Amino acid sequence: MSSIQSYISDNKDRFLSELIELLKIPSISADSAYKNDVLKTAEVIKDSLINAGCDHVEVCQTDGYPIVYGEKIIDPNLPIVLVYGHYDVQPPDPLDLWDSPPFEPIIKNTELHPEGAIFARGACDDKGQMYMHVKALEYMTTEGELPCNVKFMIEGEEEVGSENLGHFVKANREKLENDVILISDTGMIAKDVPSITTGLRGLSYVEVEVTGPNRDLHSGLYGGAVANPINVLTKMIASLHDENNHITIPGFYDNVENLSDVERAEMAKAPFSLENYKKALDIDAVYGEEGYTTNERNSIRPTLDVNGIWGGYTGEGAKTVIASKAYAKISMRLVPNQDWGDITHLFKTHFESIAPAGVRVKVTPHHGGQGYVTPIDSLGYKAAAKAYEQTFGKTPIPQRSGGSIPIVSLFEEELKSKTILMGFGLDSDAIHSPNEHFGVWNYLKGIETIPHFYKYFTELKK
Repeated sequence: MSSIQSYISDNKDRFLSELIELLKIPSISADSAYKNDVLKTAEVIKDSLINAGCDHVEVCQTDGYPIVYGEKIIDPNLPIVLVYGHYDVQPPDPLDLWDSPPFEPIIKNTELHPEGAIFARGACDDKGQMYMHVKALEYMTTEGELPCNVKFMIEGEEEVGSENLGHFVKANREKLENDVILISDTGMIAKDVPSITTGLRGLSYVEVEVTGPNRDLHSGLYGGAVANPINVLTKMIASLHDENNHITIPGFYDNVENLSDVERAEMAKAPFSLENYKKALDIDAVYGEEGYTTNERNSIRPTLDVNGIWGGYTGEGAKTVIASKAYAKISMRLVPNQDWGDITHLFKTHFESIAPAGVRVKVTPHHGGQGYVTPIDSLGYKAAAKAYEQTFGKTPIPQRSGGSIPIVSLFEEELKSKTILMGFGLDSDAIHSPNEHFGVWNYLKGIETIPHFYKYFTELKK
């Protein structure tokens, strides 16, 4: 492993240019207009895995977008690490808030990234972090130091719920057999404070539709006489939280895991500046469930948020109408022990029950998944900790993430193996937001650290 820093230094420009070319492809899985771009990206990933040294690579078709599978088997008796990532990205909207076009990657220096950061949709989530693993394998096969077997499973539907991945995993248990699953789709506390994500929240994502009159109406002739779906929808949404920002859906908290005071005290040891947090977001106060800190609200507590709301006339100028319909998209982030199917049912039942007379309500579930907690005494966690210690010079801090990777719990159920979440992004990297970026230092540090995980995991398995 002593030569890895030299290898990265010698190939830095190529590593960056390859990632930039990958980021230029708008692989937006949520928008069918970009279907050909998503498919093109799968082919690029296939070629990248071949060039990195995989002996077998295939683009596996599904009912949706394909899954790219690759493997490098050096000895059947050695451990197998399965790397998971995704090549699809979020829609870049709103485009007017980007400082540079989302699919024209540019490297710019920032306060947190004085060495430069790559600005583009997918830079951190997840093309940049996924591609670290491809380049790490390239190093290990080029230098002849690969200590174990490696498999890759890179999908194209993570941002729309990974619906077809579950079918693929269940149908290919033998192909995907492994000793540990490695994912880089999370972050770390800071560049000088490495951390390993030990928990993920689950997710329930729904769309609601409120229908009133059978057509848009003149607001002067009909205003005050018929229910306005937009007014009704906003009132219904507002009622989903009480004055303490506690979610009011009956039964919502029944299975919520409540951490002990000792566990909460351990969490509080992680470095965190509330003032820096507010400054970075340009807000003068934080907001959330009463009785919990900011870091607890966004990791160990469930939430309910409106992700989009629309209806009526939103064009230029005025059009005085009462809309026939109003819509909203709502996501609920869940903690371990909350079943996303149960929560979706509770939401649907409750939301329909609070609709006043004069409107009809339709709730359409989209996708979801379970939360996940990984133990810190597993061989995978220990190997990851030793890898970070090797490259960062300090022991990583275990932390729970507020994000969701629904397929992680599926992996454990179907493949019977633990997942290790080695993320190298930062909370400030604006994933899912305008001006998403990924630090050049973070990208290269991931490539440097990943090979050490393989080394230490293999040693611990002996």
